[in-house]
Amino acid sequence: MPDLHASAGSLFMVVAPSGAGKSTLVNALLAQEPALKLSISYTTRAPRPGEQHGREYYFTSVEDFLKRRESGEFLESAEVHGNYYGTSRVMISAQMKSGTDVLLEIDWQGAQQVKKQFPDASGIFILPPSISALEERLTKRGQDEPHVITRRLLAAGGEMAHAFEFEYVIINQDFAIALEELTAIVRATRCRFSQQAARHASLFAQLGIHAASN
Repeated sequence: MPDLHASAGSLFMVVAPSGAGKSTLVNALLAQEPALKLSISYTTRAPRPGEQHGREYYFTSVEDFLKRRESGEFLESAEVHGNYYGTSRVMISAQMKSGTDVLLEIDWQGAQQVKKQFPDASGIFILPPSISALEERLTKRGQDEPHVITRRLLAAGGEMAHAFEFEYVIINQDFAIALEELTAIVRATRCRFSQQAARHASLFAQLGIHAASN
């Protein structure tokens, strides 16, 4: 049954193996969809040159992070190279209730955790057109040694095996087409009954539209 009291904002999760072009697609989407906001994670690592608190991350102490985690604030959290990272459930909920659409760049394991608490979240998996194309992109990026690229390719196979868990799959062969498809998913999701009813509650009431309507 449709929920007239759902959050006005939508939650999107974008997942992809390294080298599939996820970040480039997400940045292009955010540039043309100003109402969509990228979720900012908490971390205990020190800011790198040029990074700002509240822009790249919310930088905090280990003590504060563990306190937040213990209180159940995080949707998902992980320890990477001795530093903690976490996505704030409280912050995302507040943004969605205010009508803001939120996007998470996340891995498939994190997406599973998010889905348990936000079952209406839209999962989008970005695939490369082929393994050889993925290898070529990783090589051209020039960020990793050959053995690291090999490890990333092996990991990609395991990650892509979870693509069936997501509502949408985009094959990033042509960037313009992939961006068009990603944009279409975001715009269509905004038109779901629950989102429209929450955003336009007074109009729905005026028109006599209720949750039990067919």
